[in-house]
Amino acid sequence: MRPSPSPSPCACAAAVPCAPFRASSSPAPSRTPNTRVETGLRHRFRRDSCHHHRVDLRASRLAVAGGFLSQGLVFISLTTRLPDYQDKWDVSELELSLLFLMLILLAGVGSVVSERLARTRSSAWLLRLGLALTVAAVPLLMLAPVYGAFVAGFAVYGVALGVVDATTNMQAVAVEHGYGRPILPSFHGAWTLGGIVGAALTLATSALPVEAGVAVVAVPLAVLFLPFLARAEAPPLAAPTDVPWRPILLVGLGMVVFYMVDTAAQTWGAVYLDETIDTPDGLVALATLPYLVASLALRLGGDRLVRSYGAVRVIRVGALVACLALVVVVLAPSWPVAVLGFTLLGAGVAVVAPLSFSAAARIAGEGVDELSRQARVDAVIGRFNQFNYVGALLGAVLTGAVGQDNLRLGFAVPMVLVLALLPLARAFAPAAVTAPTPPSTR
Repeated sequence: MRPSPSPSPCACAAAVPCAPFRASSSPAPSRTPNTRVETGLRHRFRRDSCHHHRVDLRASRLAVAGGFLSQGLVFISLTTRLPDYQDKWDVSELELSLLFLMLILLAGVGSVVSERLARTRSSAWLLRLGLALTVAAVPLLMLAPVYGAFVAGFAVYGVALGVVDATTNMQAVAVEHGYGRPILPSFHGAWTLGGIVGAALTLATSALPVEAGVAVVAVPLAVLFLPFLARAEAPPLAAPTDVPWRPILLVGLGMVVFYMVDTAAQTWGAVYLDETIDTPDGLVALATLPYLVASLALRLGGDRLVRSYGAVRVIRVGALVACLALVVVVLAPSWPVAVLGFTLLGAGVAVVAPLSFSAAARIAGEGVDELSRQARVDAVIGRFNQFNYVGALLGAVLTGAVGQDNLRLGFAVPMVLVLALLPLARAFAPAAVTAPTPPSTR
């Protein structure tokens, strides 16, 4: 996909924009053959520089999409195998909730570390660090010979999860800024595609030992070497003190609601089908797979939906669809009806997260010079990403704790709280541009 033209003179607005042509008030010099040749060479150099920059930006976009895809693949491969891990280690729903509490808290630690390091390190370097931690954690977790090793692998993966969550979104908002148009939904669509592949692999290997899932580690290992977007050289950034946190907080609350719903579906959906509803053993991953397919479809079309109807309307309609979907899940008399509910749920909330990151980056980057913008936005996104884990705590831990005896009650929690998106949607609207007042004719 070719980037659309941006307002910059060379049509490649980016972290390091090409130098524009400037008109001069001095008389034009006489055109000798040598000056014409030199001018032509300068024009060609600028054209070539812009062309190479666009090529680099496309390569970085694919690399960042690969980071999102690997994150979705590994996470969903893990969560769709939870019933198998419960059986292997004889873990109750409450104990599983505590494990996820540890995972989420350590992911928050990883996100905080990313925020602090982003002041002096590029998000590309930090993303590679997170991917390397994932490569180390997955075999430890999935091949653990004893329960203690399983918990240790879960802990290392939690830190990696936070680092990769924060840094993929840092990279994504930087690439989006370079393109000059909304493309965040497509990045989150790559995460969803990875999740679909992970859920499909779980279904395809359901007859194999649970340890077969370790093969997914090849994906983050390969992504580790892709060409992520480099940051323009800038002086070290101090902790941001003039960031408008109030509007960012309102957007963050919307993201909390999304991750509450999303994590509840992806963490407890398979367990719900396995234990609450009579579902064949090999089909429990169907709680996640249709949810992700519906999310992918909406995210791929998310840019067009937002351009056509606006972020506010898209989020409000999605919130109503999500509430209805969770009513279907809670009251489902059979597993096909529950799967239908999870599918509708995926469609309802799909674009909330990418619109949240895009809005936070836009607010954080307003009024900042281009050289410092990416470092500042990286630091803000690292902190903003922690709203993710507040929502995940509500979705994974609260749903499991309330539903420890009956998960129908557990899913009633996000069913009610998702309606908070109705008033919060207003925070996602771009700031209105005030037209200049015409001069008085008096």
